[in-house]
Amino acid sequence: MAALSPAERDRATANQKWWYPHSGYATRISTRPQTLAYALNDSPAGQLAWNLEWFVDWDPTRSGRTPVDRDAILTNVTIFWLTGTAGSAARLYFESAAQAWGVWPERSPVPTAVANFLGDRAVRGLAELSNRVTRWSEYPVGSSTPCPIRCRAVMSRMWVFHNLLTPVRYREPSS
Repeated sequence: MAALSPAERDRATANQKWWYPHSGYATRISTRPQTLAYALNDSPAGQLAWNLEWFVDWDPTRSGRTPVDRDAILTNVTIFWLTGTAGSAARLYFESAAQAWGVWPERSPVPTAVANFLGDRAVRGLAELSNRVTRWSEYPVGSSTPCPIRCRAVMSRMWVFHNLLTPVRYREPSS
């Protein structure tokens, strides 16, 4: 934490205080993702309840977060349920926990872009300990699941980042 700026240290400390009462899903998924997957794949109502936790975790009128369109939530839930991918989506937590949460991995040489939306808790100084951060964007709106809310903003930033990394641009063949 010594390498962090005072503002980053304050944010990291606030994150620690926030994490405990909000980490139940991560603890559950990181230890037994398949158990939860069976339940989510079996019940559309269960899948909806689980996903609503992500989309409606805070009241947008109190937090300034952007409300999510009902059709966007139902589309997201339907895709998970019809494809049976709740388990594969949850495996990230299990696989990350297997690498020992709280232990810093080796720094990746891969260029990394971060889109930090309202409700996200990323701290740049901490992210840079294990990633080569080449682009960092802060958004005053959105949520920790921005695509259903701010899909155009997310996609346009992804294309900008992609184009920065792509050495050869596609060109129409000449006749």
